[in-house]
Amino acid sequence: MRPSVAKRLRLLASVVSVLVVLAAAFAAWFYFRLRASLPQLEGRTSVPGLAASATVERDAEGVPNIRGANRSDVARALGFLHGQERFFQMDLARRRPAGELSALIGKATIEADKRARLHGFRAIARAALSRLPAEQKSLLEAYAQGVNAGLSQLRSKPFEYLVLRTDPKPWTPEDSVLIIYAMTLDLQEDQGGYEQSLAAVRDTLGAGALAYFAPLIGPEDAALDGSLAPLSAMPSEHTIDLRQQANEGTAWLKIGHDDDSVMLGSNGFALAGTRTATGAGMVANDMHLNLRLPNIWYRASLNFPHPVSGAPIRVTGVTIPGTPVVVAGSNGRIAWGFTNADADMSDIVPLDSSSLDPDSYVRGKEILSIEKRRETIEVKGSDPVDFEAPWSEFGPIVGTNNRGRRLAFKWTADDPATANFSLVELETADTVEQAVTVAHRSGIPIQNFVVADSTGKIGWTICGKLPKRVGFDGRLPVTWTYGDRRWDGFVPDDQVPAVIAPSAGQIWTANQRILDSESLLVLGDGGYERPQRAARIRDLLTEIKSAKPEDLLRVQLDTRAPYLDRWHALLKKILTEGAIAQRKDRGKLRDALEPWSGRADVDSVSYRLVRVFRSEVVKRVLPPIFARCADAYLDFSYRRFHYEPAMWDMLERRPPHLLNPEYPSWDELLLASADAVVKSLDREGTDIARATWGQQNVARIQHPFARLIPLAGLWLSMPKEPLAGDFDTPRVQAPDNGASERFVVSPGHEDEGIFEMPGGQSGHPLSPFFGAGHEAWVKGQPHPFLPGPARYTLTLTPAP
Repeated sequence: MRPSVAKRLRLLASVVSVLVVLAAAFAAWFYFRLRASLPQLEGRTSVPGLAASATVERDAEGVPNIRGANRSDVARALGFLHGQERFFQMDLARRRPAGELSALIGKATIEADKRARLHGFRAIARAALSRLPAEQKSLLEAYAQGVNAGLSQLRSKPFEYLVLRTDPKPWTPEDSVLIIYAMTLDLQEDQGGYEQSLAAVRDTLGAGALAYFAPLIGPEDAALDGSLAPLSAMPSEHTIDLRQQANEGTAWLKIGHDDDSVMLGSNGFALAGTRTATGAGMVANDMHLNLRLPNIWYRASLNFPHPVSGAPIRVTGVTIPGTPVVVAGSNGRIAWGFTNADADMSDIVPLDSSSLDPDSYVRGKEILSIEKRRETIEVKGSDPVDFEAPWSEFGPIVGTNNRGRRLAFKWTADDPATANFSLVELETADTVEQAVTVAHRSGIPIQNFVVADSTGKIGWTICGKLPKRVGFDGRLPVTWTYGDRRWDGFVPDDQVPAVIAPSAGQIWTANQRILDSESLLVLGDGGYERPQRAARIRDLLTEIKSAKPEDLLRVQLDTRAPYLDRWHALLKKILTEGAIAQRKDRGKLRDALEPWSGRADVDSVSYRLVRVFRSEVVKRVLPPIFARCADAYLDFSYRRFHYEPAMWDMLERRPPHLLNPEYPSWDELLLASADAVVKSLDREGTDIARATWGQQNVARIQHPFARLIPLAGLWLSMPKEPLAGDFDTPRVQAPDNGASERFVVSPGHEDEGIFEMPGGQSGHPLSPFFGAGHEAWVKGQPHPFLPGPARYTLTLTPAP
């Protein structure tokens, strides 16, 4: 080897050695800092504001029993734990509605910040805080003290801030109010897309088509009052004739297909004491949200004396980091849970522009100016971005309709009167009636509230503030110019629908329409989920006579989708010997359709094939029909339409005028859909006989940084396991969406209750609690509702 080459190799080896040493040094430094940010589990530490010492006893999975001299001290202790275990999660949650993510993350979140700034939630939260009763403000202040004490007493800041090279900002009571708006953004539309989609159908295809494809009440509904309605008449060829579109190419493809898109919802159901083994009512609740690490919920059991009687209170359930409240759980006398109500909390208001001033609009005889709210978005590593939010007296301007009229968005979330922390009063409620009263004055994103008490009574009502509409039902946009259509504050408590002690002894909610008649006029239509899941839960509950918690857990874990039975039969029917003779792989597809159970189990091949077949049929049938709707409203979506009855009406009657012009017959459309199932498997290299549902539905539960930090994906993620369940089964499950918790409990019998959660208590990847409980959640194994024996004891003392 020539000396010059050898010299260069020695130099290269030296450089590589230095880089390896530097990398090792950095890794050691980062690991040291990471360990230093682990929360304190044992010993003693001080927290400002405590009236007396408080104790935190964690079990083997990190679930705490918190004991304090009063509710404020318990809030401080809970805040301390949240601040140490979950602060970065809390920081993201407050920044999202405030439109302040870019100040932490950079340019990637500017558009998200603009969308949030359109509503001005930081100012709304400040106004909402000023309206709170003194005791609620005091609770939030105590909680914030605890959060900041916990954060400051970490030996190193949370690791996410090391990666982002920034420091966390202290927590404030105002930030806790922002958590309410963070949940609102998760659970409700922030620009009225559903209402605008309905209007696009009405305006382009007519009211008859709207009633047919998107009925408010349908023939397969699963409402608590049993209300149904026959399917409306199929639109005639004079309304829709796709044969006239045969020469227009495939422009309809731009509408896309969102039948498989995830909608956040939940299951909440209850049995009366006459239907349980103990005689107490029983509640089951699994709230379906995006799944991530750390999990959205933080489990806790809070122990404190009653503020009036001094009697011991123990309330156990889930808290949301950022607030001091047990959101769902049991206090020994009542147990409660929530599902998204999908009631109508907003309206699109077309504005009549003034001919005198393009920046104004007409209301009655007045000409009002469009207010331009200016915001500055701080961006990490870049210049600030100026943003202008146009507002009317009704709310922000979110676009224009197909006639060029500005559209204002009236939303309860933009009113500070809809946010409060009255939910904390559930902790001391004794009966279903008391709990319903608390629900009506609580200020949270509108929810179905399901409650049971220890005497055996059960109930349902709406939790949160409903708008009181005058002159219209709110389903479609109407002008408010003349004042005959408007909101008149909120629905009075005594007019909020409620069902208490139903004769059948059961209540079920799965984001479906709950009631008809006058109650439906009060609730409105915010885009109810299709009824198949609710119907399955209703039918399973009907079979239970003397329930134990395990019985309701089986309902939560049920994976059967009876509505797919017809799709299975249809797929078998079209795969005739003649069809198979044309393409041999159709024979393989037909063979794989058995055995059929209709269950979304991980080892089921037939379920996956039928499920994908249905989706392929829908994407060939509906987008051409709605093509003109997409022209009228660019963000048009039919995802929330209850179109299943219409689909089957068309498949059975085979109307030529509603046939996709790409196909000569309905049979050809169906066969093309079947072939698409095979092609999708071929693209991924999967043999039909091995194409299980579990192969497609694989867990993707990660920390937000899992994709940002090299080699950290496994470290910051749960295992990529096959998951049972689907959108329309009681066990709702997608790779990164599903049951964020499952619990079943009877008040007074918490020791028999069950609890499961997909992620652990801690947001710290080195914590033994980071993924604790995940395996039980995946397998559906009963896990105790109450914290177990204490493994770690931390004493919090008043600061000197």
